[in-house]
Amino acid sequence: MTVYVEADQLEAGLASIVAAPKAEGTVELVVRRPAVGEREVLDEGVLDLEAGLVGDRWRPHRSGAGDDDGKLAQITVMNARVIALVAGERERWPLAGDQLYVDLDLRPENLPPGTRLEVGSAVLEVTAIPHTGCAKFTERFGSSATRFVNGTTGRALRLRGMNTRVVEAGVVRPGDSIRKL
Repeated sequence: MTVYVEADQLEAGLASIVAAPKAEGTVELVVRRPAVGEREVLDEGVLDLEAGLVGDRWRPHRSGAGDDDGKLAQITVMNARVIALVAGERERWPLAGDQLYVDLDLRPENLPPGTRLEVGSAVLEVTAIPHTGCAKFTERFGSSATRFVNGTTGRALRLRGMNTRVVEAGVVRPGDSIRKL
């Protein structure tokens, strides 16, 4: 049974979210999406310069802005405190559709575009492309959750997470550190 969290409960969780570690945190979950609607929780994920998370259905999209433009949303990263608040049980976290769930402060003032993050043995770079909740997010977590992550405060805190690109290939596992370089 799906239970949606009410807006007042979401707002009450903001203090915990903004208290996430600033410089070094932990990878809590690695999730691959092999096909639309499918999720695989991984013990180990390989991050590749071209493929993103190996075995994930992500494919580069070209908008003409530059050679690497299509890779600016290879890996989506979401704060584990946010997804725990929105989704509840860890088994529901993968429904959000992100590849990495981390305990780290993702706010733009902490991780502006261009910031590099060592995650496991890989390095990711934060990109400027916004990551927002969509109709699927609303279906899975409710309209209050979508308003929470997409609203003025939610966007300012980057509650829905962020887009990154792989700049050094490597391996990532739950329990690995994620730290600003």
